[in-house]
Amino acid sequence: MTRRDSVIRLIDPAALAPLSRRQLVTSCGGFLLSFAASPLAAKAHAKSQGEEPSLKKIQSETTPGSHKGYDGFKPAGFIRISKPDGIVLIIPNVEMGQEVYTAEAMLIAEELEVGLDQLRVIPAPPNEDLYTQPILKSQSTGGSTSVRGAWVPLRQAGAVARTMLIGAAAAQWNVPTSECFAKRAVVTHRPTGRTLAYPDLGEAAFRQPVPKQITLKSPDQFELIGKPLPRIEGPSKVNGTAQFGIDVAPPGMKIGTVMACPTLGGRLIDFDDRSARAIPGVRDVVRLADAVCVIGDHFWAAQQGLRALRIRWDDGPNRDLTTEILENALKAASEHGKPVLARNQGDVSGAFERATKKLEAVYQLPFLAHATMEPINVTVHVRPDACEVWVGTQVPTRAQNIAAKMSGLRPDKVIVHNYLIGGGFGRRLTAEYVGQAVAIAKQVSYPVKIIWTRQEDIHQDLYRPAYYDRISAATGPDGLPIAWIDHITGGSVMGRYLPQGLAQGQLDTDAVEGAAELPYDLPAIHVDWVRADPPIPISWWRGVGPTHNVFVVESFMDELAHAAGRDPVEYRLALLKQDPRAANVLKIAAEMADWGKPLPQGAGRGIALHNSFASYVASVVEISVAPTGEIALKRIVGVIDCGQCVNPDGIQAQMEGGMIFGLTAALFNKITLRNGRVEQNNFNDYRMMRMNDTPPVEVRVVTSREAPGGVGETGTVAAMPALGNAIFAATGKRLRRYPFDTNALQNPHADRTTLSQSVPVAPAPKEELADSPSLFLRAGL
Repeated sequence: MTRRDSVIRLIDPAALAPLSRRQLVTSCGGFLLSFAASPLAAKAHAKSQGEEPSLKKIQSETTPGSHKGYDGFKPAGFIRISKPDGIVLIIPNVEMGQEVYTAEAMLIAEELEVGLDQLRVIPAPPNEDLYTQPILKSQSTGGSTSVRGAWVPLRQAGAVARTMLIGAAAAQWNVPTSECFAKRAVVTHRPTGRTLAYPDLGEAAFRQPVPKQITLKSPDQFELIGKPLPRIEGPSKVNGTAQFGIDVAPPGMKIGTVMACPTLGGRLIDFDDRSARAIPGVRDVVRLADAVCVIGDHFWAAQQGLRALRIRWDDGPNRDLTTEILENALKAASEHGKPVLARNQGDVSGAFERATKKLEAVYQLPFLAHATMEPINVTVHVRPDACEVWVGTQVPTRAQNIAAKMSGLRPDKVIVHNYLIGGGFGRRLTAEYVGQAVAIAKQVSYPVKIIWTRQEDIHQDLYRPAYYDRISAATGPDGLPIAWIDHITGGSVMGRYLPQGLAQGQLDTDAVEGAAELPYDLPAIHVDWVRADPPIPISWWRGVGPTHNVFVVESFMDELAHAAGRDPVEYRLALLKQDPRAANVLKIAAEMADWGKPLPQGAGRGIALHNSFASYVASVVEISVAPTGEIALKRIVGVIDCGQCVNPDGIQAQMEGGMIFGLTAALFNKITLRNGRVEQNNFNDYRMMRMNDTPPVEVRVVTSREAPGGVGETGTVAAMPALGNAIFAATGKRLRRYPFDTNALQNPHADRTTLSQSVPVAPAPKEELADSPSLFLRAGL
């Protein structure tokens, strides 16, 4: 191996294994700087051997069996430096528009002492040993945890590598390391001005001892972190070179499109494909247990062939399922199901007995689809001894394992190439579509790209659960709550997601997140959850539990403020004396939004506050409501305290996008069923907010030295209740379910909503059932 091919790598000794000349040499040495042809540095060699460089090169280096790599002193696979390719960072989290490539590169580059203009990033291959995320405990991207989990380890990785590079330069010059410093990938000897570039220090750095302790920069020393820097992948998205999963085109590839049984849970009986095969360009028709796929030379041929099929379906057990049945089952579960305790603090019953006023409300939330801009797509090539998958996924190892199981190969025989994702929102935290694509690809000899149409993407989504919540409060003479009860009812996403499921009676913490822990000082609080799994697939959705719970909590908090005759901001501040960070964002948002400034009749402002994903967010939405009930958004204000920010420009963009995403759902979106089939088809009946619907959005990022919090989902959580509260302020009508019914807002001042003055004192339900899913059987499912 020549010096030209040397590369700095951080690899565990357990990764050592003999490989063929068509694979990369695997390194050894614990947390050492060792040398081999890197995936990028070996580009010319790979082409000379008839190989295209790809992530399978990296995968051969990062074989399973090594120690956990997500550790600052064992950052295996995060940093590679070579003469031909410069500085390459392997980013452990997946880029889906949330700017994680840039943020995590900034963490490494800050301590490595390189500029973002000096490096390139590529996504990490599937490897739980190296890339297990410390918060989610898996190699996955979600829950607004990426920067939170990477904040210390990735900076440590950069600092350790920099220390060893400086040590190598000092040894070569025979000078103390204290006389040397690193800047922009160059080590300089201060007294003499001598310099060595990072790639020239490779072999010498390999022989340096690994520092057992390092000192990270303090915030006042940051040169990158905290600066509004442009996205690393931004230029490629502008010039069209960015590669998303749907852009993949390996040699010989055909394109297929699929239709699963439109009745959820149904099966395929048979089909007549003679008309489909007669269409020019159609190559194959593939059968699965619950779906059929037509493959063609191009998507148009495949789509026309699918439309020409004559298919007979077995509609299965959900043939009569409707939204009304599902809603009735949720209501029955709420009233009669067996609750799981989430929090019980203080004397709730006693507080209700001595209350000045008692208030209660019921909130209902619909099923929601993800509707990402890039529909589901996977490209697969199955060969006798290997399976290659090209996909954009939030869970690369999960995708790999599913492909292995479906193909019958060992996981190490499955190569997963991960790409930019055109919108995740939690949809790509699952990978069942990878299994479907592999099942199809097994039946043909060529690579096949499976693309779901928009209709299929909505019809076969894994939906955000519907919820039915009963919430109540007892207030004292000042109108402030002295007791709070929140009965939450809905399906268990964790129960569907975890391989082992969730035992009956076990709390799904996601189901109560945003309800069990509040920023407010409540003397007595009871929160419980009734599990009522629907007979349709459910999964994560942007904002997960808090998008549901914060809507209920903040809407009801607004109800309490109005019932007490107190300003909603002042009312909340009275409950935030123990939480200055929450009070601070609330005050800033109110000031930015001109809270209290008079508005014309039919206009209103609504405010909401939450602390979710280790961040604090306050939002204000200003609207006007026409006599016809039409809602016009006038202004959106968001304030976030997410602790130490990495890239404020990215935070602002995520807040803006998140709030628009949340407002879109609150105004337009729901998934409904009739005869077991999803009624929505495309963006015509599952609407997105359009440019002319969108008002000015103002975001302020609070300066903070606290540990970083999450960002990507916080805006979505904040937007929905702020809009609902604005509707009440403008019309006097409280809408407790979304999408908000504009018909209920016609003649907005005709009557005022009256809150119930009676409330059940005891938090226990009327009747306990051993197994709440049986409620769906009682409801006729």
